[in-house]
Amino acid sequence: MEKLHRPIRVLVAKVGLDGHDRGAKIIAAALRDAGMEVIYTGLRQTAEMVVNAALQEDVDAIGISILSGAHMTVFPKIMQLLKERKLDDVLVTGGGIIPEDDMQELKNIGVGKLFSPGAKTNDIADYIKEWVKENRIV
Repeated sequence: MEKLHRPIRVLVAKVGLDGHDRGAKIIAAALRDAGMEVIYTGLRQTAEMVVNAALQEDVDAIGISILSGAHMTVFPKIMQLLKERKLDDVLVTGGGIIPEDDMQELKNIGVGKLFSPGAKTNDIADYIKEWVKENRIV
């Protein structure tokens, strides 16, 4: 696949009532430092708001930060909305407090790699870069 001729565009979002966004801001800054263009949506987004922003911003990836325990609702809803809008070539990744069994179940519905607290930011950036290189059409 041909290389992108622009920076990778990533939407970073906090979905639901979770008001802790320090981790999301750290990830957003690390992705910017890795040369990506980052759109941070801020707190208390709905799945619909995230997918609409992803569509408007023409992103390559969506990163969801979730600590509230609502991951088994949020990720499937985002995946459903992306499919309905024919955005099948957008990576959905994220992190937070997500049990290993739930990570596997989310992977089974198409969610990309999920990262636990303490993950190295360069590992997250490298994962997104590699996924985009292998899956996005210019």
